[in-house]
Amino acid sequence: MYRSIYVPVDNSDYSNQAIARAVEIGRAFESRMVGSHVYAARMHDYRFKQMEYTLPEEYLEENELERQRKIHDSLITMGLELISDCYLEHMDRQCKEHGLAFEPRRMDGKHHVEILKDLDQMPCDLVVLGALGVGRGRDSQIGAVCERVVRHGRGDVLVIRRLPGDRPETARDTILVGIDGSPQSFGALVTACELAERFGKRVEAIAVYDPYLHYAVFHGVVGVLTERAAKVFRFEEQNQLHEEVIDTGLAQIYQSHLDVAASVARARGIELKKTLLDGKAFQKVLDHARKTEPWLLIVGRIGVHSPKDEPGLGSNTENLLRLAPCDILITTRTEVPELDVRAEQSIRWTPEAEERMKRVPPLVEGIARTAIYRLAVEQGHSVITSAVLDDAMERYMPKRAADVTAKLAEAVAFGRARSGQVSICRGCGVSASEAAPVKCSVCGATTFQVVTEEMLGQIAALEGGVEAESTYDGKTLLWTQEAKRALWTLKDAYRRRRVKARVEKGVRGRRLNTITLDFAGQYIEEETGEPFVAESGEAATTEPAVADGLKLIARDEKKNPLLSRWAWTAEAAERALRVPAGFMRQRTQQRIEELAAERAVETIDLDLVEEGIDLGRKLMEEMIVGYDEARAVAKPSGGCAVERAKAPAGTEAYLNEVGILSALEAKRRGPSA
Repeated sequence: MYRSIYVPVDNSDYSNQAIARAVEIGRAFESRMVGSHVYAARMHDYRFKQMEYTLPEEYLEENELERQRKIHDSLITMGLELISDCYLEHMDRQCKEHGLAFEPRRMDGKHHVEILKDLDQMPCDLVVLGALGVGRGRDSQIGAVCERVVRHGRGDVLVIRRLPGDRPETARDTILVGIDGSPQSFGALVTACELAERFGKRVEAIAVYDPYLHYAVFHGVVGVLTERAAKVFRFEEQNQLHEEVIDTGLAQIYQSHLDVAASVARARGIELKKTLLDGKAFQKVLDHARKTEPWLLIVGRIGVHSPKDEPGLGSNTENLLRLAPCDILITTRTEVPELDVRAEQSIRWTPEAEERMKRVPPLVEGIARTAIYRLAVEQGHSVITSAVLDDAMERYMPKRAADVTAKLAEAVAFGRARSGQVSICRGCGVSASEAAPVKCSVCGATTFQVVTEEMLGQIAALEGGVEAESTYDGKTLLWTQEAKRALWTLKDAYRRRRVKARVEKGVRGRRLNTITLDFAGQYIEEETGEPFVAESGEAATTEPAVADGLKLIARDEKKNPLLSRWAWTAEAAERALRVPAGFMRQRTQQRIEELAAERAVETIDLDLVEEGIDLGRKLMEEMIVGYDEARAVAKPSGGCAVERAKAPAGTEAYLNEVGILSALEAKRRGPSA
């Protein structure tokens, strides 16, 4: 596999470890070894000439100056060449000890430029180099030479990130490989299998899907949308669509990548360990590597969402290159699993099915086709028709968002009412949609953790009871007191909001409505990277009154807080809390505080609140009157009552609260009324 190995050296700790690891790999594959060192004689010569004017007068005479230049050039060039020879001699000795052919190479110039130029002239199968060199600082993550060689190189690169320590090398017995369904990731898997065979290591494949992104995006968007846009977007339906269909489909797709990876490894005589996780891809792989301490991490240069001709690195690979706690091998090999090859060769598409596939965004077309091929093989189809596409859409994504969401909402509500319990797969952590599942629809596991309302009630009682809070889309979740206090241990407001959104999404994805300390603590640990320890004593009994300039002003009957940088009178706070919680209250408070800032007032009183609500009333009135498919359509009946189509939860209450209905009716009746 690796017939020739190239090692840039500089006598640093990481460079010396790179030599040792390269020789180890070279012995396994009987490789030809090439060592290189780049020195900077021309740079020293240039600097000397820049400094000549500082020489004493007796050295500035022309003949003497020329003599000094020749002496300097000779000493610098000779000295740097001798240093290079010493560096390369160290690698030469190790290669000779193990019977490996060795070729030394010396170059003068800019380090990464000369290395890349040399690799273009004599391509090698593998480059091994240290993550950091002699110029590393305390906070260095990756050296400039390493980063540029990896980014612009064309072959496999093994980056040495771990120096020899107290722990014996034999304790690290696993090769961890990232799988995302791309040919690059399966190429990384084949490389992992070949290395495992040579070095007697185990192989673990890890796949990560992200069900949290949409929730965080929606949570952030809601504060900037107008009332009209928020109603058109229909956050509640969008969230349910993701929670009940899309997220599970993503889990199934990435589990299928792992299953295919297992079949590829099995064909090579290796039993693969499979790990499916949810979250940000590079972060989850990084956390898992820190936990399991693998011998080597292998990833492709690019992933499933990168263009095929991407010249650089994928974002996940780049992050892992900088942060991995172990050596990382970045591969260029591509492999299409035999299952997918057989499917592409033997399965045809009808013109109608191909036409439908043209609607798929190019960014996800590859992963969509792979999923459809695998479903066709599973069901025994030799031709992909529109019906097969419908089956795939039914499994992995919605056909018609509104119809699917409505059916799911009804089915889930009915199922919850009947069962009162949730079954969570012990293998992958995905909740089953059935009350008494037999087999997980994602990973195929048959063991489940059953969570009942009674169990959650007992935990809540032990954790100080619960408080109800509304999410931005109107759903009510219950937080135990200890879970809330745990969240407030994050002092930075941005991080706290981000973790809160992930906790909300996580509990909703598991079809639960109670957030316990143990559940919240998992996400806090992921955010901080440190084991979560619940506070005790007085610090754990009260929620901070002030954080990042925000003061807790008051709470509504559902314990939703009103936080502000201004002081509020009791009447003003009570009036603002009558506005329905969620984006309506957020937008109203935003308008009120903008008025307070314009007028430089220190305390918000009832009059200012009423003025802000009145401004919102006018904006909402304009929106309703001008909205063609409005949720409020005027139909004269008897008097001039306004008859409204069904609106999102909380809208009618808000309209009544701010007096918009009466205003509209008066406007439609006109002056004569």
